[in-house]
Amino acid sequence: MDYKTALHKASSLCSRQEYCRSDIRKKLEKWDIQPEQSEKILAELVKEQFIDESRFASFYVRDKFRFNRWGRQKIRWQLKQKGISDDDVNSALNQIDENDYRQTLKNLMKEKLRQVKDREPFKQKAALIRNAVSKGYEYEEIIPIVEQLLLKN
Repeated sequence: MDYKTALHKASSLCSRQEYCRSDIRKKLEKWDIQPEQSEKILAELVKEQFIDESRFASFYVRDKFRFNRWGRQKIRWQLKQKGISDDDVNSALNQIDENDYRQTLKNLMKEKLRQVKDREPFKQKAALIRNAVSKGYEYEEIIPIVEQLLLKN
């Protein structure tokens, strides 16, 4: 594939959905575009605002929190894997409403508690904590909700 075709194809992709540099770079590698041409294409896409990493981070955070119900830690880690800057990550994560965050965690843990077969409180607590941590929630956020849920049972 030549430079012009790759640029057109990449800009077409970016106009349909938010992408970050690393995602487009992987696609360009898959299309066998030379590294120096890839960098030129990426620079052009950024200049023309097809790629905006702060915008990407905001969409990513919103989607992963709302649909996957991931916590801040998991979202942060995934964005860092994609090479998004700390400033963009922090700015995007700050857009999550605290009340929504706690309520989502609470709902997630209520669902998990219904699934835990063991009725021993210690094992229930361990299962809830493990599940919430694996979803990327902070330990400090998890413990008060676990205590509250287990007191009700």
